[in-house]
This record gives sequence, structure tokens and C-alpha cells, in this order.
Amino acid sequence: MVSSKSRLLTTSIACAVMSACGGGGGGSPSTTTISAPQTSTVSMLISDASTEDWSMIGVEILSVALVPQGGGANVTVYAAPTTPALTNLAQLDNIADILGSATIPAGTYTSAVLTISANPGDISLVTSSDPEAGFAGGMSQTIDAADIQIQHLQGSAPNFTVPVTVNFASPLVASANTTNAVDIEFDLAHPAFIIGHAPPSGGGATLWAVDFDGPVRHHPLYDLTRLVLRHTYGDVASIAGDNSSITITREYPTRPVVDPETAVAGNQSLTILADATNGTLFYDVDAMTKTTITDFSAEGSLVGKYVRIAARYQQNGTLVATRIWASSTFNNVWLSPEGHVLHVNPTTDVVTVADESGHGVDLVVDGNTQFFFRQPQNGAADAKPIGTGTAFLTSHDLVRGFKVHASVVDVLATPLVAQSIDIETARYDGKISMSSMTGFTDTRVFRTASDDYSYVLNYINGSTPNGTDDSGNAITGFKFWNFAYPSLITSGSGVDTDFMNATDGSVNFGGAVGAVPSYGVSYAIWNDPATAAGWAAAATVLMPSNLPLGFVASELMNDTSFTMTVLGGAAAAPINVSIASGSATLVYQVDRTNGIVTISSIDITTAAGQATLTSGLAVGTPVKVYGLPQADGSMKAYVLAYFTGDTMPAQ
Repeated sequence: MVSSKSRLLTTSIACAVMSACGGGGGGSPSTTTISAPQTSTVSMLISDASTEDWSMIGVEILSVALVPQGGGANVTVYAAPTTPALTNLAQLDNIADILGSATIPAGTYTSAVLTISANPGDISLVTSSDPEAGFAGGMSQTIDAADIQIQHLQGSAPNFTVPVTVNFASPLVASANTTNAVDIEFDLAHPAFIIGHAPPSGGGATLWAVDFDGPVRHHPLYDLTRLVLRHTYGDVASIAGDNSSITITREYPTRPVVDPETAVAGNQSLTILADATNGTLFYDVDAMTKTTITDFSAEGSLVGKYVRIAARYQQNGTLVATRIWASSTFNNVWLSPEGHVLHVNPTTDVVTVADESGHGVDLVVDGNTQFFFRQPQNGAADAKPIGTGTAFLTSHDLVRGFKVHASVVDVLATPLVAQSIDIETARYDGKISMSSMTGFTDTRVFRTASDDYSYVLNYINGSTPNGTDDSGNAITGFKFWNFAYPSLITSGSGVDTDFMNATDGSVNFGGAVGAVPSYGVSYAIWNDPATAAGWAAAATVLMPSNLPLGFVASELMNDTSFTMTVLGGAAAAPINVSIASGSATLVYQVDRTNGIVTISSIDITTAAGQATLTSGLAVGTPVKVYGLPQADGSMKAYVLAYFTGDTMPAQ
């Protein structure tokens, strides 16, 4: 059986190349990080999106380097500390984590090289407590390192690595006194990224092949102010002479997890401004007090304390704190779960949130709990609660899958009571139905039925600013795109009709499988003018439908179509394959021979690749298809995997 993933998962590493300008709305930093016009400062960020199946996809990023145009030595913009921090990709849901910053020579850069540690145990996989039905792993299962096979290793033990080169869509021009950004996306939902190969009963262990070569692409990032940042941990090294900012040294939790959690110092420092315009909420965790500050003049005792900071970028690249939690003990700021909402129980007023290790933490919501929606591009809205008390749990305004960071009133209390809940990503997903000129319905069915929901999302107002396209042109109103083609965004006049046409297809296999509809992931914003209150859809990604394991029923014809049956279905259905350059179906041969899983990419834009695919798709061959249902009842394959070797996947 192959790992079942049908929702969007992208990991991004963004290099924000900026000058050290003065502070904007939040004041000015106390130091200048650019000493000459021939250098720029680079901030390294990493982000992704959620998965229902995994609570931990842990990687160690050893370095990131930029490749200069015209040759010359690569320029390292991030280097991990001696003990690399483990980044849990499943925790980052369309938000970013700051890795660090570096000064680079001004110039033009055409690509980036990421180096990922790949020794046994360097990739950590832990399944969620409630994965999808049909998923190849168990519940809360830590995958043994011996069962994880990392593709395309280089080097020798104990220094195996996987270098990943990503060519930029357009060169990065890093010049002094400018702000630029690079967004490199790791597509974690890519069916070839993590493949779980479960053999028939008695055929051995399920093997998990991890392939970093393929699910990586460059996507320009034009507006830093809209980037939601993960909370940052550190200890306060100093307060600026004018009290406008603090400088912190990054801190990371000890691994494996210890209780109480202790800090491991990083080698990166960050300067964080107080919000002089809107105010920064400051929580003294030890004293259990909350105040609003516009500078740090009253916080002289902060030096040496541990802090957790919710910050946002300004357009000039400076960081402004929206909220700060401080304590003399690291565990006190760490013990506030950040992760995906696992369950919401409006009857008991309990919300369960996955912590850093993927375990569920129960939080009681009382009449004083405040809910925030992260809106970094709007400082005033970012600092203002959107709801207070238990009423927010009703009407599915907080559902399973949202990405949140909670803070508790007392870290020693039992049960834990939520002081505040930051909603970092409001993410609805599932079957799309009832598409109209005003909105649509997202229906989601989980293994745990009490988490199911059906939520009507209106489109945001046509005049609401909504980011940019890949050329940097401003977008207003609702937008959507096909998962396979993220640069082809549909927006503007007629977007409602286009969305209706794009979501009205299905492919019918009959039997227990029946008709496979369109699926999508929708990202919502709060209280848009399009709605009186509540969530409205800002963007929807049309996701490939994930078919059950199937078998070729009729051979590939004209290099473009074949039919397949699926387990649980009663009839064969047509599958269309594209061989056009730039939009070709991604084809992978998955071979398990002598206990080794090998993933091979097949380029079907070439005659040789087409011949290989035709030969591979013999009648009866096991196949997995991920694609988009079409109005004519066929499925357009985005990814196709066929299986070979001495061990076939379990049926």
C-alpha cells in the first residue's frame, strides 16, 4: 500500500535579501548590518504545510548556499550549529521559521544548493495519532530508522548527505539598499516524496522511501509583510540603548525531548523591535501578568531571560514583535503547544493541539481565552483578538487541521487552560461541492467521525488585496490554482465561473469507491467584507484526487491514455497522460528488490521515456494515480507511479 496523501504540503526555504534600513512603524534597529554598499543581509526561512498522516517529518538542514551567476564559489547563507536542529516539517503549515541571517556579496545568483543530513536516524518519521483510513503506517508509530531509505545519498558513513540544487525561475539580484526574497518549495505532498511500500502479509516490513530529488521548485516571494512567521525562541542578550529593540540568541529544545524541556543555544542572533505604533503584548510568564509595551524601557530585567516571540516582517526586512512571552525558565515559554488542531470538542470546551513531538495536548478554553488570527501585513489586526471565550468553538470556526500556537495561563496547572490561541493558518479542505457565484462548500470526513465538518465558504470581496502573481502583479479578490501548476493562478473577473467549471468533474469507478470528486485546500481570512462575520476563502488549491491502489486494465494507447481498475471499484475508468513539455505527467517507477526500494523518474516528454512507460504499463501492473477529475468522466494524471521488482505492494 502506498502512503495516502491528498492535501497540499509545501516546504519553503526563503532567502530574504535585504538592506539594514531603519525601523518603519516599529522604530529603528540599534545597529546597522550592512557596512558597505557591496553587501546585503540574507535571512533564511523555512516553511511548509500540514499533513494528516504525519506528526513528525524531521530533517536536519546542514547548509544553504547561493550559486553566483557566471561562476565563482557558492555563498553560504545558512550553516547549522555543531548539533543541527531538527526541523519538523509537519509543524510548518504555510508559515515560516527563521533559520538565521548572513551577509552576502552583492551580485546575481541563479540557484541555491541545500544540503540535508542523510545518515540513519537523521530523517525522523512519526505517524499521526489519527491518520487517514488506508494509510500504510499505524497510529502514533515511530518509523524505525532501518525502514527509512533515503534516495540519492552522497558521501560515506557517518557523513551521508543529500544535496539538492534548485534553479531559480529568474535570477536573484542582491544589491545594497534593496529587499529581495527567494522561495524554494519542498512539495511534501508530492507522491514520490515519501512512499510507504507495504508488502503482502508475511512479505517483510513496510519500507519508507524518502526522495528529496524532484519535489522541489522555486516560487518567487514578493511581499515579506504577508509572511506568517512561526514563534521564535531565544534568550535576550541585550536591549538597545534607545530601548526600541532587543537582540536574542536563538534557542532550540533538547533532542530527544526531555521533561522539563531545556534549551540548546544556536549560533544565530536576531534583532526584534517593539511595535511602537500598535503596541506589543508582553506576557511575564513567571508573574502571570500581561501588559502592552511600545518599547523596552520598563523591561530592563529582560536580559538573560528566555523569550518566545510572535513577530512579523516589515517591508524593509526588520522584525517587529506582536507578542512576547518571557520567563527565567526555558520550559515555561516552551510548554505552550504549537501544532495542528487534532480535535475540537465544543461540548467540553476542550481543544487538542499537537505539540512539537506530535503528541496531543488538551487545552481547556474558558471565558477569558483570546483567539488571534495572524495577519502580519496589518499590524493593528495582527495584535487584536478576533474572539474571546467558548463561543468561538461553535459553528466550526476552529476545526481540525488549523495550525495554531497556544499559550497557557499556568504551565503547572492540570488541566492546562488556554490563555490565548494564535491561529496561524485557517485551513479548510476536502470535497468541493455547491460551487456558485458567491462561494462553495468544503466537506471533510476523518477517521474520527466527530471531527467531520461541512463548511460554507464565501469568496473574499473582489477588492480585498490578496498577494501577487508570479510576476509580482497585485491580486485582489479570490484566487485558485491547480496543484500541478502553482504559477498559473486564476483570479480577477470571472474567477467564480472559472472555479465552478474547474470543480464540476468526477470519475466513476463504481462499487465501494464510486464517483471520485474534486478536492481542494482552502485558506481563509477572518471577517472579510464579503461576510458579515467568520471565515471567507482567500485562495483554494485544487488537489489531485488520490486513487486507491489500482491495476492497469488496458494498455497505454498513443502515449496518452489507458484504463485502470482500483481496489473497491467495480469498473475500469480512463486515465489521461500528458507528454507535453512543461505540463507532462510525472511518472515514477517504484521498484522493491531484495528489500531495497528505488524510485526512478521517467521523462515521458522523450521518445525513450514514452517507450519505457508503454512497456511498464502492462495489463495487471500495480499503479497509483494522483490526478484531477475531468468533466468528461476521465482523470487527468498529475503523478503516476507503477511498481516493479520481486515484491509488489499489498492490495
